[in-house]
Amino acid sequence: MRELILGGVRSGKSRYAEQRARELGGSVYYLATAQSGDDPAMAERIAAHQAHRPADWQTVEVPVTLAAAIAEHDAPGRVLLVDCLTLWLTNLLLTEEPAPGGPDRIAEQREQLLDVVTAAQGHLLLVSNETGLGIMPMNALARRFCDEAGALHQRLAECCEHVTWTVAGLAQPLK
Repeated sequence: MRELILGGVRSGKSRYAEQRARELGGSVYYLATAQSGDDPAMAERIAAHQAHRPADWQTVEVPVTLAAAIAEHDAPGRVLLVDCLTLWLTNLLLTEEPAPGGPDRIAEQREQLLDVVTAAQGHLLLVSNETGLGIMPMNALARRFCDEAGALHQRLAECCEHVTWTVAGLAQPLK
């Protein structure tokens, strides 16, 4: 079973995903994509997320190699909670080294992710920020981020059995 959980910043999407993981029970692996770098505010956000998780959940830090981590930890009866896909996408964009005429690394990573999501045997909870509700960004990197996030969300929505939109802490089923 695959669930895509979308929402804006501070919409309650992570809390909802954690609630779903608790309801599903069993072995839970939390695949965390956030990196704090030199940002103390981000470090505080990460620490708050970590403190909120049950002690028996396994946390796996995966800022870039998400498809490989899902493939490694996926198993029947296991819950994998990925939080969040837009931070993963940001990590890819910021580490991408474009090679003229070379393969598109983000497209390759997206296809690998879609392959492992489609083949998953356990229960996947995929959390991501919806970015398509605002104005078109002015700079090229921000526009590419929005384009990539939109493409990823649309493709994931096709292969997930459930898609949920969260706003103001309320989960609204879309599919």
